[in-house]
Amino acid sequence: MRIGGILKMEWVENLPAMDLMRSEKMSFVQLIIPVESAHRAVTYLGELGLLQFRDLNGDKSPFQRSFVNQVKRCAEMSRKLRFFKDQIGKAGLVISDNPPMQPIHELEDLEIQLLEHENELSEMNSNGEKLFQTFSELLEFKMVLQKAGSFLVPGKSSVAGEDRELVENVFSNDSYDDSASLLEQELRGAPILSGVRFICGIINKEKVLTFERMLFRATRGNMLFHQAAADEQIIDPISAEMVEKTIFVVFFSGEQARMKILKICDAFGANCYPVPEEITRQRQITKEVLSRLSDLETTLDAGIRHRNKALTSIGLQLNKWMNMVRKEKAVYDTLNMLNFDVTKKCLVGEGWCPFFAKAQIQETLQRATFDSSSQVGIIFHAMDDADPPPTYFRTNRFTNAFQEIVDAYGVARYQEANPAVYTVITFPFLFAVMFGDWGHGLCLLLLALFLIARESRLSSQKLGSFMEMLFGGRYVVLLMSIFSIFCGLLYNEFFSVAFHIFGSSAFKCRDDQCSDAQTAGLVKFRDPYPFGVDPSWRGSRTELPFLNSLKMKMSILLGVTQMNVGIILSYFNAHFFNNSIDVRYQFVPQLIFLNSLFGYLSILIIIKWCTGSQADLYHVMIYMFLSPMEELGENQLFWGQRPLQIFLLLIAIIAVPWMLFPKPFILKKLNSERFQGRSYGILRNSEMDLDAEPGSSRQHHEEFNFSEVFVHQLIHSIEFVLGAVSNTASYLRLWALSLAHSELSTVFYEKVLLLAWGYDNLFVKAIGLAVFAFATAFILLMMETLSAFLHALRLHWVEFQNKFYHGDGYKFRPFSFAALTEDDD
Repeated sequence: MRIGGILKMEWVENLPAMDLMRSEKMSFVQLIIPVESAHRAVTYLGELGLLQFRDLNGDKSPFQRSFVNQVKRCAEMSRKLRFFKDQIGKAGLVISDNPPMQPIHELEDLEIQLLEHENELSEMNSNGEKLFQTFSELLEFKMVLQKAGSFLVPGKSSVAGEDRELVENVFSNDSYDDSASLLEQELRGAPILSGVRFICGIINKEKVLTFERMLFRATRGNMLFHQAAADEQIIDPISAEMVEKTIFVVFFSGEQARMKILKICDAFGANCYPVPEEITRQRQITKEVLSRLSDLETTLDAGIRHRNKALTSIGLQLNKWMNMVRKEKAVYDTLNMLNFDVTKKCLVGEGWCPFFAKAQIQETLQRATFDSSSQVGIIFHAMDDADPPPTYFRTNRFTNAFQEIVDAYGVARYQEANPAVYTVITFPFLFAVMFGDWGHGLCLLLLALFLIARESRLSSQKLGSFMEMLFGGRYVVLLMSIFSIFCGLLYNEFFSVAFHIFGSSAFKCRDDQCSDAQTAGLVKFRDPYPFGVDPSWRGSRTELPFLNSLKMKMSILLGVTQMNVGIILSYFNAHFFNNSIDVRYQFVPQLIFLNSLFGYLSILIIIKWCTGSQADLYHVMIYMFLSPMEELGENQLFWGQRPLQIFLLLIAIIAVPWMLFPKPFILKKLNSERFQGRSYGILRNSEMDLDAEPGSSRQHHEEFNFSEVFVHQLIHSIEFVLGAVSNTASYLRLWALSLAHSELSTVFYEKVLLLAWGYDNLFVKAIGLAVFAFATAFILLMMETLSAFLHALRLHWVEFQNKFYHGDGYKFRPFSFAALTEDDD
């Protein structure tokens, strides 16, 4: 038997380590890279993505590092590429995801090419903006000519003369030489006479009332204002936006009034244009403006086609260029984390890598040396380090979401037990206990299957924050829906309706009419219902008391079981790290304390279910503390219950000082012996430590402070004793949320759907069905899902993980091109 036991233990110890149970074993390594191989080596390591570099220049600012100029060049190229992307988006073009195969540019060649493209595009944009502004001004001028002509009545030559003076002295400006040249040629040389003058222009529609009021006040009412709305929206030459505008004509007299009106027009952003009074000249200028508009429109179309052609050619290569620049910038950022040696011929780097990746990294570095034609190889060797290693779990699409749930609380300490292994099952199951309804579970299942079916398409799209979170947790939703269907069948609830799925009910009415089913109850006449809650409980007199009792006791059983699993995992942590003190003075008393009280309560619940006893468990547990010597009477469930309760109470009391006192004093003794030379250990080199120890980092001892250790242990002990009570009570949320979900479903079904279905009016039925569907979708399937999710999250983070999980580690973040995003530009 002994030999068999030894063989069994050896077989267990030789089992391969689980990928998720413990984080990957890490090694601290050093790289000595010749300068000529550095860029290629770091590039190859970025493609491999299994080495996390340590920043050896943390005390230097970004501008004091060796490769700051290369980083600046990459940042400038990223700016140009973002400019191209923005221009392509404004033009309404599509960036190609599959660029044609072309030879890969060197960084210098790409930099020159991007500069040429930017200069060409900037010049085209500048010319296009000037042409477009001229086109917009001519378009406004055309509309002013069409509308203002109706306000101008041909009169004497004096009026025309003043108009000529206004044209020559006010509207002849450099910005409008092309369009005003004909007027100047025709109107120059006319005599300047006194009389009524006018100014024509165009202004934004929303400013017209204020503009007119300001003109009236400035001229003291000595003006006449006419306006007419433009026939269509036009593009403002200044803001380049589509706006509604109004054409206006202001008649006035006097030079002072003219200066005031021009200043007001300038302040309100009104554009003034010269309009002659004579009809023939108006027609002549209109003809010239239309001709210029036609020419400009042709020129603009040609320019846009040429610009779109240039942007299309850029768009074919844009993604490839952005990826290339992003990788180059990441390489130089990583090189800035390395140090030059004293000869300035080699770069020295340090970092962490998983043990399984050392051979791959060595091979990658050898390939980089060969490809760079370096005469000196890259040195790669393991070292010892005082800092704790990073935590790295290899996950897949299914397990990644559950690992993220755990990491949101805190990243696991290096190689401590990983709660995500158990969270894969316990999290969706506890959610389903609160959400149990197989009709609602089917709705969640359809959502999960839809997300999984479109996984390849959705993973390549840019989703919103909520949709991205939902898509990332698609497998969590899948398991939540499956367990919700299971618990819904267990509760026998389908949108709060019970069905005889697994056979006939075990109960029947007392009479044929079932008139007293709600008052006197039902009579049992056959064996219990095969699976789940008997459908006859639904709507009966004792439905609520029965379901309350069932779900409350089930919540306690589930809570005590999960807390025990957490305490047992603390034993595996202590055993893994060879910490016998934690096993003897933390794991054992915690297990005794929890199970002597709440483990005992769980056993009483099971005995009461099996025997059908009417014992009051509240009374039993309360008087176990208040009057342990008192006879139990009708609350006794088995022989010897009272002596057992006294024994359990005594060991629970003993477990408290057992947790509190021994550990601090033993640690103090071991610390004093170590420094007095009474305890010696074998000196090991770094390779022995890495291979023999569970952790690959050197164990460094800080100064021992007894008072700090004792206070910490006191807090930990008090927290566990009080937490054993509060955490058990916290699991009653499973009962409360399940009851609330069931009652809400019943209310919506009976008070909305059935009530509306009782009417003969088809419209009322449709309204009732719509309200029921809305309430089910937005309250039960969205709000209740979120509520149950958050409560399940709380039970895992607080009640389960605090029994064994430290969560004070940090993630392994290797240098990897695959992890780069657009934000890294």
